[in-house]
Amino acid sequence: MGEQDSAGGKKTAKATKKVPVKEVAPARPVKATPVKKSESRTSLVRRARRINRELAEVYPYAHPELDFENPFQLVVATVLSAQTTDLRVNQTTPGLFARYPTPEDLAAANPEEVEEILRPTGFFRAKTKSVIGLSKALVEQFGGEVPGRLEDLVKLPGVGRKTAFVVLGNAFGRPGLTVDTHFQRLVRRWQWTDATEPDKIEAAVGALFPKSEWTMLSHHVIFHGRRICHARKPACGACPIAPLCPAYGEGETDPEKAKKLLKYEKGGFPGQRLKPPQSYLDAGGKPAPPLGAG
Repeated sequence: MGEQDSAGGKKTAKATKKVPVKEVAPARPVKATPVKKSESRTSLVRRARRINRELAEVYPYAHPELDFENPFQLVVATVLSAQTTDLRVNQTTPGLFARYPTPEDLAAANPEEVEEILRPTGFFRAKTKSVIGLSKALVEQFGGEVPGRLEDLVKLPGVGRKTAFVVLGNAFGRPGLTVDTHFQRLVRRWQWTDATEPDKIEAAVGALFPKSEWTMLSHHVIFHGRRICHARKPACGACPIAPLCPAYGEGETDPEKAKKLLKYEKGGFPGQRLKPPQSYLDAGGKPAPPLGAG
């Protein structure tokens, strides 16, 4: 399978050498300096951009964690990822796309057969309606091609701004912020914004960075949220940006105990994708097992 480039949706060559990855765990417990409520705009921008630079060193292999070969597969997979894990979607879509490889095929599918394939993802009846509906819309309105404009994508059944930006950023190379639950949680912990509505978070965070950085910023933040800065018990003692984080101490601060909380490649466990990028494998990441394996 050709790997999709997160910057432009094109195939990329396999890495020929391992990418050096920044050490994750601090050498000793750290005490972050609380961010003052009076933090200036300039200081906030500098701190936010430094966090992104640090995360880029930790996760130089950051990428979309849904397996896909083309924009159609990505938009369908992203719709299916609601209320479930990317891993479960990646384990389910090979069977779906083997049977319905094009929008025309899925548009004409028997809903009951699609429901049976999608059952492992949860909410399978609603998701079946969405993916068949968006496939019909692609055939009837866009000649069977996924459009590359935000205003067109959000008209498709089951596609909101978050899904649209995932597709635009990773299949078309058009910058966008993916404001999912991980992104929302982390940017509030970092006090980049106190907004709670996704569109307001998108606007506030987008204003802190050049537009060209939005897509990779999303990958860095989401990777960190899944691996270290967890919702219930953040691994603060294993966090490479602890000195920059005003929420340091909300989770486990002991370095050794924090290391035990790490997930995916940093904890030695399989990741979300069955077919991850070579750079991820070079950094120690492991492919996820197919559905029913083990």
